[in-house]
Amino acid sequence: MGGSEDSFRALERTVERATEAGDDLTVAVVENPDSELAVEAIRERVEAFLRESAVDADVLVLEGHAGSRLVEVAEGEGFDRLVLGGGETSPLGKVTLGEIAEFVILNANTSVTLVR
Repeated sequence: MGGSEDSFRALERTVERATEAGDDLTVAVVENPDSELAVEAIRERVEAFLRESAVDADVLVLEGHAGSRLVEVAEGEGFDRLVLGGGETSPLGKVTLGEIAEFVILNANTSVTLVR
């Protein structure tokens, strides 16, 4: 979660799918230079959404390079999937990714799902 509206849409869809599947869920909050929201504000919004959704999930605040930290935690904790929000479509139909999403997609050994 980097604070973009795309990341919050990804959280909503991920909570729905995790609930349906009975999966465990961990939400990572990272600093995103493209977001107007501070990390603490993002964390509070995430925790409020999880309470409203009646979902028990761990919320981690990761410091350092966001993409690197996401990859490290996912692989170190044995997560089976990373879910990211983002990706805008240009007028020619090309998908452009933000810096964090691009890093994770190119470097993660864990499966990555991009929610647009």
